[in-house]
Formats: sequence, structure tokens, C-alpha cells
Amino acid sequence: MINTVSTTPFQDQKPGTSGLRKKVPVFAQPNYAENFIQSIFDSLEGFEGGTLVIGGDGRYYNREVIQKAIKMAAAAGFGKVMVGQGGILSTPAASNIIRKYRAFGGIILSASHNPGGPTEDFGIKYNIGNGGPAPEKITDAIFARSKVIDTYKIAEVADLDLDAIGSFDVAGMAVEVIDPVADYAELMEQLFDFPSIRALIASGVNVVIDSMGAVTGPYATEILEKRLGAPEGSVRNAVPLPDFGGHHPDPNLVHAKELYDDVMSKDGPHFGAASDGDGDRNMIVGKGMFVTPSDSLAIIAANATVAPGYARGIAGIARSMPTSAAADRVAEKLGIGMYETPTGWKFFGNLLDAGKATVCGEESFGTGSDHVREKDGLWAVLFWLNIMAARNESVEEIVKSHWAEYGRNYYSRHDYEEVDSDAANLLITALRDKLASLPGQSFGALKVATADDFAYHDPIDGSVSKNQGIRILFDGGSRVVFRLSGTGTSGATIRVYVERYEPDPAKHGIDTQQALADLIAVADEISDLRKRTGRDKPTVIT
Repeated sequence: MINTVSTTPFQDQKPGTSGLRKKVPVFAQPNYAENFIQSIFDSLEGFEGGTLVIGGDGRYYNREVIQKAIKMAAAAGFGKVMVGQGGILSTPAASNIIRKYRAFGGIILSASHNPGGPTEDFGIKYNIGNGGPAPEKITDAIFARSKVIDTYKIAEVADLDLDAIGSFDVAGMAVEVIDPVADYAELMEQLFDFPSIRALIASGVNVVIDSMGAVTGPYATEILEKRLGAPEGSVRNAVPLPDFGGHHPDPNLVHAKELYDDVMSKDGPHFGAASDGDGDRNMIVGKGMFVTPSDSLAIIAANATVAPGYARGIAGIARSMPTSAAADRVAEKLGIGMYETPTGWKFFGNLLDAGKATVCGEESFGTGSDHVREKDGLWAVLFWLNIMAARNESVEEIVKSHWAEYGRNYYSRHDYEEVDSDAANLLITALRDKLASLPGQSFGALKVATADDFAYHDPIDGSVSKNQGIRILFDGGSRVVFRLSGTGTSGATIRVYVERYEPDPAKHGIDTQQALADLIAVADEISDLRKRTGRDKPTVIT
């Protein structure tokens, strides 16, 4: 039976850069999740009889919302739902399923790299038929609908056994519970030279992956240990847990420090990687070398043809605006397109669909390609292993060789998390007010060349996205960028990005924070950040 339930709208259901994210107690309010899911369905057209993919990262409240979503999809008129066993689907795996089986779209339940647990974070994101995050015209429509919604529809049926692979009927709608790993692992085997990677590992190169108690565990175990021959236990924290085992599942030098320290130790692994809550981010570490996400994108692009899936070369590179310009130099040398977009993977979708870009990256530990329409942590790990196998070099050797050829972009991101929202917004407003007067000003040896609030003009559909981050560019290629993050659930996160280009190989061995010290000081001087936020230092430096 289909029930129509009266409800009252919530006014805080505006999706951010990657869906709606709130604390679990917020989503657990009566009708909160139902309102948002119904608002998604009410904002779509032509899905009747179509297929909807549903899955998530296994965090707390994942199973409960999946049951609601299945029943509401049946009431809305979908013909079929494909759901990962146990409610599990990594974000890139969900994108692959949508694309492979030509689904109408998908609902992904995750708050990405944010903590999980009864009082921690939860999220709902809608992906369109190309497998990528819904564009702003759809998320704007969802938000508009959520503010006036007065009813939702749901099938009154028993909960589905999400742990049993097979086909089921829910109120006349077909539901297929699928192996969440199989299709993704098959795709990776098509893209990368598994025999060469297997030989690399067999030669004694010790590889470890920290899945941080999150969704990548089953995928990495199947691929790294079962298909590539790494010893059992090479995948650490491999079981997805509702609270991620107490980990903050953000693969950076703060939250994955244990892995970093292990790789850097004398007898530690040769290669280490970490992934985040929903499997779309990555951290790459080699003996003696942490690879910045900006450098990782550039090095993958420069070496793309070693992987079978990219043997013909790449059409172009896309990066988010705060990501360093390291990849720009690769694109210039290869004679291919280079595209600078706002932060948010959805902005890459048009470029990928149009064949303008093949490889994409964000400085926030996200890298991917046109194989799906999401960033893909494990894909990046396998690409690095493929490059190591093809070049017969260590991570450190590969990175230093790249710097010698292209120059080094010293780069760092300083995050000030859970800042008072009013203080954060006032800081950005004050910076905007200064933009016109900054060009030509000197701060010590640094002279401002240009300053603006980044706006993106999509070359495919002509859409314009304004106010995407404050950029201050100095003579010689150095720059400072300020933006507010859209991925948190409480307060505001101010991100400060600092970058200096150094072409001289003799100066490539300086400590990053030392190389950027004058720019970091100028960033504080221009923004009054410490004074406005009351913070003496960043929460996280990457």
C-alpha cells in the first residue's frame, strides 16, 4: 500500500558542494530525511519505470535511510532499485553502477570524509544519469521544493534484508541487492596493468592501504590482496564500521598520521595510501615522500599512457581553482586543454561528458578521470602503482624527476575548522571589499599582480558560477586563495591555500612551510584572519 503522509517543511535543507550534510540527530527528526528524498523526486522528470541506484558508506544511520529511500522510490514510480549489499556502495562504485547499467540516477548516503556515529555526520546526495553529482539547477530545485513540501509518499511494507544478495519485490518495484565490489573491481582491471602491478608487489615492494574503518576496505581487499597478491593484512582498518572505528576518515597528514609515520620509518612499507569515508579521496605516501594532491594530479597526467585505459593519451586536464598550477605545466607541454573550475566535482561533469578533459583533480585529496563521474580514491592508488611498475622507480624518485622536468609548485592548505559562521562570512566580505585596491600593493618582496573573486564560465553549457573563492596573485606566479568550505556540518571552515612556483631544481628541497612562510604571513596580514577568528594556528595543515 502507498501512503501519502502530511509533513511540514524544514528551511535548512540546502545542498552544499556535495549534497545535504547535517548531524545524525538532525536527519533523525521525524520526516527530515523523507522530506529531502521526496524533494529530490519532486524535482526530477521522466523517471517512471526507470532504475535508481542506492548505497552509502556504511556510516551510522545509513541502513535506516536506505530502507526509507527504497520504499519512497517504490511509491514515486521507479521500476527498479539497485542497492549495494549491506547498504554499501563507495561513491565511485555507485557512479560506475549508474553508468554501467544506465540507471536514471542514484542516491548516495554519505558525509564523505566527515566523522560518523550517533551524534556525528550524515549526508544525502543525488547523482544524475551520467553518474555525477546533480548540477546546481537540480540542487537549487530540490532546495526550493524542500521549503514548501507538504506531503511525501512511501510504501508501507516490511524492511528489506539488505544483507541478502538477490532480487526482491517491494510494492511492485523490483529491488536487486548487488555485490558492491564486483563491477568496480572489473573496471579497475580494465584500466590498469594488473600483471605489472602484481609483479611489482611480488618483487618485494611492500604496499599498504589504510581504509580508516570506512567503505574502501572491501574494495581494496578484493583488488590489492586477492587480485594483485599483496599479503593478507596489507589493507588496514578494512571493515566498514558505523563510526569508522573512531577514526576521522579524512586521508590527510593529521588523520592518517599513523600510516605516514609507518611509511617514513626505517623498516616501514615502501608505499602507503589512505582513503576516506566514502572512498572518493586518497592520500599517497612513499618512503621519504608525501605526495601533495596537486602534484599527484600532475604526475598521473604526465604518465597517463603507461596505464592501458589511457594508452591513447588524455584529451585534457581539469582542476579546481584552489588546486596548484602543477598540472597546468603538464597540459602546456602535452599541448592539451587545461580547465580551471570551482570546487565541487559536479563542475567536471560537463567537461568529461564533452570529451574535453580525461583526468581531473582537487587539492582536497580528490583525483579521478572519465571512467566515472566522481573522484576515486582507489583508482588513484592503482594509477600510482601502475606508474611505479612501468618506470621501475620509487614514489620519491618519480616525484623528484617530475619536479626537475616541470618545476616545483610549493603548496599548502591551512584549514581553520568550526569557526564562528558570522566571523568567517565577515572575513570573506572584508576581503571582497579590498579586491579593487590590492593590485599594485607590495607586501615585503611580494607585489600583488591581480586580485579577484573567482567566477567560472562553463564552456559547455554557458552557465556562470560566481563567488567561488578570493584569489590574490603575486608577480612571479605565487598566490594566496581564501574560500569557505561547503562540506562541514557545524560552524564554518576557512581554507587558505598558499602556493609558490620554483623552477630551480637546486631549491626543490626546502621544507614546504618554510618555502611559503612569507606568503603565509602576508595572507594573515591581508585578511586579519587571526584577529577576526581568534585562532592562533590552523586546525589542519596539508
